[in-house]
Amino acid sequence: MYTLRFRAILAAWVVAFSISCAPNDSGKGNSQEESLIRSSREKSNQAIAQRDTATLASLWTNDFHVVSSRNAEMSGRIPNRDRFAADFANRPDILYVRTPEVIKVFEQWNMASEAGHWSGHWTDNGVRVELGGTYFAKWHKINGRWLIRAEIFVPLTCAGGKFCDQVPI
Repeated sequence: MYTLRFRAILAAWVVAFSISCAPNDSGKGNSQEESLIRSSREKSNQAIAQRDTATLASLWTNDFHVVSSRNAEMSGRIPNRDRFAADFANRPDILYVRTPEVIKVFEQWNMASEAGHWSGHWTDNGVRVELGGTYFAKWHKINGRWLIRAEIFVPLTCAGGKFCDQVPI
């Protein structure tokens, strides 16, 4: 039932995630670049908490692509910004937090990987929904700024409300 495109994207993410989590034996750190990415991630978390879709979208490339925890895919900065705006309108107490665990930078190509865990919660019909899992982000440094080119979210927990009973395809 999965499309060939989806399978290719998923396979690429699995490989990239595996590589990003491998130990760095080089002894060389990218502390300055890693700090810039961590700072941008914190700005992203703050934008979500403040429902600031303009700031959130400013951290993405124009062709930003996401695969959600429920396997929904969306491409483009504007469609993803609009999706967040709709989520904020439909779920006034929604909050997502991404917490980076491993960031690896490939300076030669101005790209980086970020792997970590995420959590989200909101109220649905008076019941608090809480979910979380792991995520992977691909960053690209363009004109001196680190921007997120893609994110994939894998759910590992879900509790509360009918939302968790609806198994994604």
